[in-house]
Amino acid sequence: MAESCLLGRVFHRARRFSDEVKMLYSGFYQCRCYYATAAADAQGFNNNSGNESKKGKWFTLPPFNPTVNGAALGKELAGVKMGKSTNTLTALKWVHRCCPELPQSLVQKLFRLRQVRRESSDVEVQRPKRVAAKEPMNIGDRIFLPITVQKFPSDKVTDYPSSEEEMKFLHSLELYKDPEIIVLNKPPGLPVQGGIGIKRSLDELAAKYMKFEYSEAPRLVHRLDRDCSGILVMGRTQLSASVLHSVFREKTFGTQTEDLESKKRVLQKRYWALVIGCPRRSKGVISVPLAKVVLDNGKSERITIMSDVREPSAQFAVTEYRIIGSSEKGYTWLELSPLTGRKHQLRVHCAEVLGTPIVGDYKYGWQAHRKLKHLSSSISTVNLGARIPEQEADPFSLCLGNGSISDKQPHLHLHCKEMVLPNISLALQQARVVSGADLIDVESIKLVAHLPSHMQKSWDCLSC
Repeated sequence: MAESCLLGRVFHRARRFSDEVKMLYSGFYQCRCYYATAAADAQGFNNNSGNESKKGKWFTLPPFNPTVNGAALGKELAGVKMGKSTNTLTALKWVHRCCPELPQSLVQKLFRLRQVRRESSDVEVQRPKRVAAKEPMNIGDRIFLPITVQKFPSDKVTDYPSSEEEMKFLHSLELYKDPEIIVLNKPPGLPVQGGIGIKRSLDELAAKYMKFEYSEAPRLVHRLDRDCSGILVMGRTQLSASVLHSVFREKTFGTQTEDLESKKRVLQKRYWALVIGCPRRSKGVISVPLAKVVLDNGKSERITIMSDVREPSAQFAVTEYRIIGSSEKGYTWLELSPLTGRKHQLRVHCAEVLGTPIVGDYKYGWQAHRKLKHLSSSISTVNLGARIPEQEADPFSLCLGNGSISDKQPHLHLHCKEMVLPNISLALQQARVVSGADLIDVESIKLVAHLPSHMQKSWDCLSC
């Protein structure tokens, strides 16, 4: 602005010069007037433009309508008493909710550069004004973003061609589905989430084949190790995923402060594991903190037991266990109930606390596997196949029929067999209908997943 004023003064003083200077002076003012008009049109709120120009220059979000607070609802379902709070969202959070495909850094930049507008609903005719990221939204308010956000590419997802065989396989994993959640029986060997060196992951496959009638893809709310199998819960909407994530998180946090005997467990998980050896006691509770140790100059990592709970890296970890059955051949079936959700918690507790590493866990039980003698199968293939649930064709080469204790190199024998969790769909219905409804006693859903082929074969081998 200062530069344009200075240039104008120079032209005024140069009027006595040649006609070329006068033409330059006239052109300058024409350009400045054009720039001012173009800037006003770019804003989309020129007085003469009307609503049509506004819609053409700006990307309009839906009117704000307060919804259920997913995180707060999840905490309430987990037994955490929440104080009275409003469901009002900030302008920043409303943009994220309406446009989840936009990167957070881009949205924050738009607010920082004051390129976001809001139109209040309580005034009939009002020129939209700039809005700050942390300003609360009122019912009916509309947010306007620059039209250029529509050209922003969504997150890069490798587009693999659709396969009828893959779709049938994914659908065969479905254990339960309602309007809010979908539950799968994850096969061993299939990664849950993508990463370095991972070509296909369950979250990517679910996004491609398990949307059904929904426009948004299922979202992960917890994890299972790549070689682990069993129950995997996914939220079908952003709201239900937020509720489930809060429930799973509070399960871990609540265990640190509450009495384990008196605490009501709204989320229960039970794993089956085949271990090498036999624990001294038939049942018990393991309460040992864990920590991550980085090895090989950051190339690998390992979870280990921490002797001092006060260490900053120590994480509280609790597991209940009981013996299901033992064999004279040196194996024991355990039922493991993790009360916290730490990485590799069950594998480390079994190997380093009980002294009975899980079969197929070469990371934490390689020494026991070196001494393990190969167990030949004493059961006929015909009888064995009749007792194993039929498997769909394996389009991902997971080798689901191999890896039992009768094989030279058994696969990991850890399976999430049962889970009890709150009925999220019913809880959301009640929260939408009745504000402040008591959701502590909402009914639960019990899920059961059959054993994978290699664990079922090992079960049959040890039962003979």
